[in-house]
Amino acid sequence: MDPLLGDIELFAFDFAPRHWMPCEGQTLSTATYQTLFSLIGITFGGNGITTFCLPDLRNALPMQGMGMHYCIAVEGIYPSRY
Repeated sequence: MDPLLGDIELFAFDFAPRHWMPCEGQTLSTATYQTLFSLIGITFGGNGITTFCLPDLRNALPMQGMGMHYCIAVEGIYPSRY
């Protein structure tokens, strides 16, 4: 089953699975990730025209140095508001 677009999950390995990105505050292009931008906007940074940022959850890990990563789904099902 596909994840919801923008879903954030903790993975117990040190890489992001296909269609996911680590939540490390990186800046993304609004043109490349239009649907994700439509959900999170500039909540975590960016200029809102050409860029937006993912949340930085590196310091929110339950156990530092254990190879875990929070990742966000950059592809998936667009969540319904109803």
